[in-house]
Amino acid sequence: MKAIKAILTVIILGFTVFIYYYLALPAINIHSSGFWWFMILALAVTSIAFGLIAFSDLGSRTSFSVSTRKKLFNIFAGITGALFAVFIILCIFSSPLVHAKRYQKLLTVVERNYTDDIKEISYKEIPVLDKDTAILLGSRKMGGMTEYVSQFEVQDNYTQINYNGTPVRVTPLRYGNIIKWLTNRKKGIPAYIKIDMTTQNVELVKLPQGMKYTQAEHFGRNIYRYLRFNYPTYIFDKINFEIDDNGTPFWICPVKKFTIGLFGGQTIGSVVTVNAITGELAEYGIEEVPSWIDKVFSAELLISLYDYHGTLKHGFWNSVFGQKDSLQTTDGYNYIAMEDDVWVYTGVTSVGADESNVGFVVMNQRTAETRFYSVAGAEEYSAMASAEGQVQHLGYKATFPLLLNVGGEPTYFIALKDAAGLVKKYSMVNVEQYQIVAIGDTIAECEKIYLNLVKASGLSDRESGDILEITGTIQKIADSVLDGNTHYYILLDSSDDIFDVSVNDLIDIIKYNEGDRITFSYIPGSHVNTVIEIR
Repeated sequence: MKAIKAILTVIILGFTVFIYYYLALPAINIHSSGFWWFMILALAVTSIAFGLIAFSDLGSRTSFSVSTRKKLFNIFAGITGALFAVFIILCIFSSPLVHAKRYQKLLTVVERNYTDDIKEISYKEIPVLDKDTAILLGSRKMGGMTEYVSQFEVQDNYTQINYNGTPVRVTPLRYGNIIKWLTNRKKGIPAYIKIDMTTQNVELVKLPQGMKYTQAEHFGRNIYRYLRFNYPTYIFDKINFEIDDNGTPFWICPVKKFTIGLFGGQTIGSVVTVNAITGELAEYGIEEVPSWIDKVFSAELLISLYDYHGTLKHGFWNSVFGQKDSLQTTDGYNYIAMEDDVWVYTGVTSVGADESNVGFVVMNQRTAETRFYSVAGAEEYSAMASAEGQVQHLGYKATFPLLLNVGGEPTYFIALKDAAGLVKKYSMVNVEQYQIVAIGDTIAECEKIYLNLVKASGLSDRESGDILEITGTIQKIADSVLDGNTHYYILLDSSDDIFDVSVNDLIDIIKYNEGDRITFSYIPGSHVNTVIEIR
């Protein structure tokens, strides 16, 4: 009888452990603090159980003597306390308090020249949406898809990636509820949403086969459980939804690597990819990650690594008290599409809560390459306040800036949104002199005003030759409406370039037809030249 009770007890305990593992999905890895807490709590519960048996009437019903029961309680309580003490000691010996120099060298930072790396781009390449606006547009798109809206919702991932050279945000759909999961799980999730961040075009991409492995699944097809059962010892960082160059959906799952002590010096050691449709798994070393993958290192991880680099130059205690030569990132970040990768941008300021930057860094989310640019000027929130001040009568709110090279000047580009979250105007604020603020209904108009302000301020060293002039015969005129404003795109016989004329700014363009002779002053762009004057 006692043997049967013992066996049942073991089975119940084993089942309880399995249920916990199935739901919590802890990594079986000594580098995981969660695994240590699981062991500490399990031993603590066992100690409490023996304590109840040892010091209550329950103990008299067992075959163990009082002294034996007390010994067992003391043993398990001692092991629990010892394990907790070891855990705390290991945490301390894995921290910057002990290893400041090693933490400071986790990230290699190279100082570069701003204008060499960040080239001027056409305003048609500027991503004008932030995540909040993308969520709003995605929800509106889903509301118009009658064949899906009754069964599915839009998940709020909205990962920013470069897709065939274009900055986009992508997010999968999810089941509306558990009942809708039951009725649709056989076919899977049929589509994802892709938003072009430059044109604001929202596309519901329908898949030939549904996605079977997602965050919205349950049981074995849930992406987290699927990963854990295939990689029981891996400690995953935040996973991301991306698409490859063919539009196939994948989950990108970075694997944490700890390089200092047992719990410190976190970085990324490898990447696991999961085909969201088939569940096919692949693993890549950090040097082997395919170029179509954009987000391996999270923005939060890269920023924390740079903060270690900037604050621990003279040791841990200097970072707390003297703070000599200590630099830290500003509060907030954005993304820059550069060299076919996504880079995290944030300002760098001295430790001390001032309102100016000593420069800024860009950090590659695929490789962790980090570049520092020494450009002193206003920090981002000061620039946002300057932009909002120009439209305070309208109540528009500024998005976190995007750093651009406009006319050779480091410039904050800011979208201004109304109370509904829709972009209504655009602003450009000079980094070095944030009193130079331009506001426009279109990006082209904003750029034109900004360049005139920069030129008038005497800040820019651009020569007049940088604003070019051309004369030719109009070979072709095509019109288009952008952001509610009409633009004429013109081809001349004297150039292979395309010239963009805003009708709002240059109304005289309507007097011209194909075959007419015309002279432009224009600002050269990478794809399209912006006309600023007709002569």
